[in-house]
Amino acid sequence: MPLICVCSPKGGVGKTTVAANLSYALARSGIKVLAIDFDVQNALRLHFGVPLSDGRGYVAKSMENPDWSQYVLTTGGNIFVLPYGDSTEEQRVAFEDRLANDEHFLARGLSTLLNYPGLVVVADFPPGPGPALKAIASIADLNLVTMLADTASLSLLPQVENQRMIGGPLNHRAGHYFLINQADTRRHISRDVTSFMEERLGERLLGVVHRDESVVEAHAAQKSIFEFSPASAAAFDIEIISKKVASILGVKVGDGEVHASPKLSGY
Repeated sequence: MPLICVCSPKGGVGKTTVAANLSYALARSGIKVLAIDFDVQNALRLHFGVPLSDGRGYVAKSMENPDWSQYVLTTGGNIFVLPYGDSTEEQRVAFEDRLANDEHFLARGLSTLLNYPGLVVVADFPPGPGPALKAIASIADLNLVTMLADTASLSLLPQVENQRMIGGPLNHRAGHYFLINQADTRRHISRDVTSFMEERLGERLLGVVHRDESVVEAHAAQKSIFEFSPASAAAFDIEIISKKVASILGVKVGDGEVHASPKLSGY
């Protein structure tokens, strides 16, 4: 089933929050969603109510077990989470080494999950051209590159456009698209950069998520933006982007209701 990669050439752009709320938006439409964390910070799980003290994940076990589906957590409704988990520096290095040097390592780990009927996978990556982002290029369906409406993001735009981010295409299927996060209409530079990117990227820009304090407050409350503030600007923006993503990938949107789903594993 479709694999969506949320990535960025720079850090601090709100990529993990985008991945989490995109997962919620797709799940709201009746789609079963698996959110996977490839970032050692292990922060994606916190958006889905997994306690800070819960260090379970797949990375520490990945050397001994080639099937990562056993480490999926069920969060309720249509969303499942595969956390990075707590790992030692030795385990992290070994994991990244396998990603970089074994071309089948990642495909084996995700095989069961990518063949699960009706499942859409949203993967969150650390910033820059890490080994996980390079390894997943051959099986990804769409990359959503998250940028800010600032000059730093603007300066890195050619890196993505000219395929210098990982030394080649981000994926070989639907390609890559862009999202501008935290656009602030009160600031001249934010308005100017947003306008420039809209003109330059055209249809490659799937949308703009406006700066909204509800996003931060929702995360603090361990809720989605749709639960915390369904009428907020950010909720509206993300909903629109999720529909465009589903359309590009040919994913059939359901009836808008969240349905109970069976566990992907006994974990």
